[in-house]
Amino acid sequence: MELKGADSLMKKLQEIAEKMNAGSVSVGFMAGATYPDGTGVPQVAFWNEFGTISSPPRPFFRGMISEESGTWPEKMAKLAKATKYDGEKVLGMMGEDIQGALKESINKFDSPALAESTIKGKGFSKPLIDTGHMINSITYKVEK
Repeated sequence: MELKGADSLMKKLQEIAEKMNAGSVSVGFMAGATYPDGTGVPQVAFWNEFGTISSPPRPFFRGMISEESGTWPEKMAKLAKATKYDGEKVLGMMGEDIQGALKESINKFDSPALAESTIKGKGFSKPLIDTGHMINSITYKVEK
């Protein structure tokens, strides 16, 4: 049995592969982001995620990855088709999606509760939110 049209199929698949080979997307707290006092936002996010000697871990990032990462292949496939396999656009749209999911994870995070002294100091009981600087620093970057 001879498979006809395999050459044109292979050519089309090669074209799609080349268009989709756009690079990578990074999502999170980028190097250089700082608080007004100079403290690095990535460092504060790390302390929140993994805890410190004086505060428990609040795994907002790992929790988001655990909840969301299973949906990423299907989302990417749909975006690839919708963008006519424009890899750079797909990565940008995925970056926006994951950025939104990370912000949502911070907004809904509520356990473990803050210490009473922390609540008294900031005036409310929402973990991971103080000035809003950390959540507003979440961004994404597409690299070739």
